[in-house]
Amino acid sequence: MLTEQSLILASTCSRYFAWLLEQPGFRSIFLKNGDYPLGEDFFSDWLTRINKKDEFMVMQELRRLRKTVLGHLVLRDINGLADLDEVMHTMTFLAETALQIAVQCASIQLSERYGDPIGHESQSSQTLIVVGMGKLGGRELNVSSDIDLIFTYPEEGETNGEKTISCKEFFSLVAKKVIYLLSEITEEGFVFRVDMRLRPYGHSGSLCSGFASLETYYQSQGREWERYALIKARVVYGERAHELMALLQPFVFRKYLDFGAFASMRNLYEQIQQEVLRRDQADNIKTGPGGIRQIEFCAQVFQLVRGGRVPELRKKATLDVLHEIALLGYLPASVIHCLCTSYVFLRRLEHRLQYLDDAQTHRLPSDVNDCLLIAQGMGFENVTPFLVKLNEVREEVKNHFNALFIQQKYTVEHDSGYLGFLALDKAEMEKRFHDLGFIEAEKWVDRLCEWRESTRYRQLSESAQNRLMGLMPRLLKAASEYSNPDDTLGRILDLIEVLGRREAYFALLDEYPFSLGQVAQICSASQWAADFLAQHPLLLDELLDERLLRALPEVSELRTVLKKKLETADDELELQLDCFAQTKNSHVFHLLAQDLAGLVSIETLGDHLSDLADMILDEMLNFCWQKLLRKPWEDRHFAVIAYGRLGGRELGYASDLDLVFLYEDGRDEAAMIYARLAQRMNAYLTSTGREGSLYEIDLRLRPNGASGLLVSSFMAYEHYLMDEAWVWELQALSRARFVAGDRSIGLEFEQLRRKVLAQPRDLSQLRASVVSMRKKMLKNHANSDDTFDIKHDKGGMVDIEFIVQFLVLGYSHDYPGLLDNAGNIALLQRAAQVNLVTHEEAQAICGVYRDFRSRQHKVKLQGNRYSRVADKKWSRPRREKVIHLWNRLFC
Repeated sequence: MLTEQSLILASTCSRYFAWLLEQPGFRSIFLKNGDYPLGEDFFSDWLTRINKKDEFMVMQELRRLRKTVLGHLVLRDINGLADLDEVMHTMTFLAETALQIAVQCASIQLSERYGDPIGHESQSSQTLIVVGMGKLGGRELNVSSDIDLIFTYPEEGETNGEKTISCKEFFSLVAKKVIYLLSEITEEGFVFRVDMRLRPYGHSGSLCSGFASLETYYQSQGREWERYALIKARVVYGERAHELMALLQPFVFRKYLDFGAFASMRNLYEQIQQEVLRRDQADNIKTGPGGIRQIEFCAQVFQLVRGGRVPELRKKATLDVLHEIALLGYLPASVIHCLCTSYVFLRRLEHRLQYLDDAQTHRLPSDVNDCLLIAQGMGFENVTPFLVKLNEVREEVKNHFNALFIQQKYTVEHDSGYLGFLALDKAEMEKRFHDLGFIEAEKWVDRLCEWRESTRYRQLSESAQNRLMGLMPRLLKAASEYSNPDDTLGRILDLIEVLGRREAYFALLDEYPFSLGQVAQICSASQWAADFLAQHPLLLDELLDERLLRALPEVSELRTVLKKKLETADDELELQLDCFAQTKNSHVFHLLAQDLAGLVSIETLGDHLSDLADMILDEMLNFCWQKLLRKPWEDRHFAVIAYGRLGGRELGYASDLDLVFLYEDGRDEAAMIYARLAQRMNAYLTSTGREGSLYEIDLRLRPNGASGLLVSSFMAYEHYLMDEAWVWELQALSRARFVAGDRSIGLEFEQLRRKVLAQPRDLSQLRASVVSMRKKMLKNHANSDDTFDIKHDKGGMVDIEFIVQFLVLGYSHDYPGLLDNAGNIALLQRAAQVNLVTHEEAQAICGVYRDFRSRQHKVKLQGNRYSRVADKKWSRPRREKVIHLWNRLFC
């Protein structure tokens, strides 16, 4: 409860408040209303009671409103009743209310003289639209802020009065009057200083421009600092706000990751700092080192870089953006906590500096007594601990700002052979390559020289060429540090050529030198990984995620991420499919990074890739069902069954998905509806968009193969498996499982699978069928060279899989434990437990299968088409163990 003592405390810290108390009526107002924040009702009352037709009343009452609001905030803030949000939001409410009253007053005056402004297209009356920039746009106004505005209107046209003028002239006159009503200094003071310098062309530009003019300007002449200025832009008065913001968004938030924003904002800040130094304002808590502006830059650079692809970063308020940066993992939580607490400290200090004399200042007073008042207003007993805290805060902010913005220049000694080598003649360049450990020096010199003279390079902007030339010495140095420098360099150069004219990626590698080392590491370790990165260069951004080598996200988290992306894709099919591909590619890249670092086993990798595919299939099914037009019902009785690698949870990076589509629905048109659903799902999964395709789909395991129906009713599927399926199809069934759709169909499928597999079979006929199919596969995958094909050759992985499938089909009737889709290793161990194979055989074959999967994976990572090895010392003993068990079971 506020008392007279509360008024005395506020008066001590604010001479302006002490002056207000001497003005008639204010003391009672402050005591009456001071216990509570000023809400929307308070400002609505002022809106309704001010006569907009009376210019004198408008000017007088708006200035009285400002005094009432500012005094109220001083009283509550100094007495610890108002937090920073209340102060900023109340000042923003004041500005929005004042603008609304001023625009209405000015519009009434001009309409009486010229009539209403009518748009040529809509043939309807228009209103002035006021865009709040900076702290007004972010709802962060301080107690002595200017308000930065842009005035605009939707359509060109003219007024409908007796004296006709264009809409541009009309709204320019309205804008001019609004500025006068708010900023003119009278005996009652002013309401807000109005800054119009952020409009197109600044001081020399029109006071008010139409939507079309704004769009043309920003598309053709918009500068980088204007993107920064528009980040917080918000319509604070007028209609058709959504239309205007949609017009501005492509200029502010680029569709690609714009890492060039770091250099742009660094240059902008350097210009600000030069002005600070020129005016001797290093102690300015807003623009000086470690000040408010540096914190805002730390937030806004992520908005400019990533806001086009991450809608969560398009928020206006600095603290909101910083919290999103923490949630997204772009900066450590400890850094964000420091920036947020520092921001609150500095903004509270800013207000206390301005409360003193209602002055627009951001510098500590030179007067010792005034400085003591500021310190006490901040909760300190005297000046010394306050200054210590202030210096600590500014030093921390400066350090975090420098870590983010001050580019770590790559420097090498001039005689080390890395710098300026492209200016050398070919012989000297080759020598430098040899000195760095490259074997194919001549090849690389020729390639670089050809590329330097190519049209593609010459078409790069000057800044892109400079960045690239700065990167080249580092690329060579990074590649030379690996045991396969030539392979590494070749893969890196392939990636650089793919990046082409996309300067943003060069900027990423330039701004984050450690990312270049990670690229070299990936390219050195795996041809497939290098190709994957080249196909999806957007993944370079993932290198900056400190969580790259940490625990992988759960599938539920990935599902949430995907759904959020789909919500922001504006119902555009291409963008929506890109959301699926981005989610998949990002997770695959995280898996790949951990895989290359030796942090995941082949079994764990298969589980994660299978879980990812399950989630993608399930969400794609939901997505396709929503997109399906003219469906006579909303409930869905449809399921996706996975066979092969996905069915057995052994998926690899580039594995196909073997799928079967089932439905159980007796309604008319069910077959047609579900066929359309399956066709759409298959098309979306395999279509190639900007982010690549999701999966290759193989549907040949459906009943009757390629000649069968795309979708089967469950009854028809059951009949086929029980009465018509070939033995090889039953072998495949042993690894099948439900992955997406109607879970009740999934349960029925599992029951059917177990029922079919457990049928009694003649072992001799079964052996003959399995051996016959194996011979066909050997013929179809004949290996003519002297290497060992880990998958297809005799004694390879297919033999082990056939052995397990034979045991399941031949003995699960008697041993139900073999019916579980538990994987080849677990089923071999179960077969040993019931003496179908010996424990020694099971242990040996399980070890061989693990070795084969691991070696196959390594071979595939090098980009090889076939999983073949030439090392007979490695392959022979393993093959012999498999062939021995094969012969015992089948011969």
